Amino acid sequence: MIASMESVVKRYGDATALDHLNLNVAEGEILGLLGPNGAGKTTAIRILCGLINADSGSVKVFGQPQNISNLKTRLNMGLVTQEITVFTDLSAGENLRYFGGLYGLRGAELTANVKEMLEFVGLTEHAKKRPGKFSGGMQRRLNIACALVHKPKFLIMDEPTVGIDPQSRNHILESVKKIAQNGTTVLYTSHYMEEVQAISDRIAIMDAGRVIAGGTVDELVGRIQHEDKVRFTANLASAALTEDLRAISGVKNVVQNDRDYLVISGAGSGNVNRIMEIAQRHGGVSSFSEDKPNLEDVFLTLTGKRLRDEGEVQ
Repeated sequence: MIASMESVVKRYGDATALDHLNLNVAEGEILGLLGPNGAGKTTAIRILCGLINADSGSVKVFGQPQNISNLKTRLNMGLVTQEITVFTDLSAGENLRYFGGLYGLRGAELTANVKEMLEFVGLTEHAKKRPGKFSGGMQRRLNIACALVHKPKFLIMDEPTVGIDPQSRNHILESVKKIAQNGTTVLYTSHYMEEVQAISDRIAIMDAGRVIAGGTVDELVGRIQHEDKVRFTANLASAALTEDLRAISGVKNVVQNDRDYLVISGAGSGNVNRIMEIAQRHGGVSSFSEDKPNLEDVFLTLTGKRLRDEGEVQ
């Protein structure tokens, strides 16, 4: 286990940011951390990084107790913040050398790591340029490179794709996958559900200062999947078609509106092929789709909120 938080509490005055939070990050995984604004994600990250102390509970990173006095653990960690934290009066290469130096890199090792990170994030040709002239996506990529230049074992990425174009976002997501393939454990938070779903081995959902659900996408979706729904438009609607659909084992209901059909079965019934076979016997279909819960549905069901709700306090 790279990191663990057990029954962690953190309060700011009368406000409870973390309420007996339990969170584990396994070695080698990409853990996606989701939660509405105010769920406590950023506070949890600050505690994991040793930037602030928990009020109570156990926090360990690399098997050691984590706190603001433990500098050793931070040497093997990287943090990509929501805000761009590079220096605009230094070139891209100089930024990497500066951050590498903070982690104790010197000489040939520092030079080699800087070169490797510039190549990794696609900024080799821009090494001598200052990031103030970069696009938002290029600045984000440099921000990631600065957190990686010392080759950390554990990388925390807090909203790393805010406000950038789709091409840059895709570049960053592919980079995250490669980071994990190279052996770095990643904790990734985002307000973009599709990002977390695309790259995460496992997902933890936070709300009101605690983890309320965790697992793979399929496991989480399975928690709210009570029915299978198939929609199709028949070429020839008929009472006989409706009757045959209702006779399928596991079908709960058939709703017909002119040529449009909705067939509702129990979860895991495996009726899709049977429905199609019967529809084909009765003249075929012009359109077909399955309605299945997705990660957004899980999040909404568990938290009662959408991931990108506005107006809440972070």
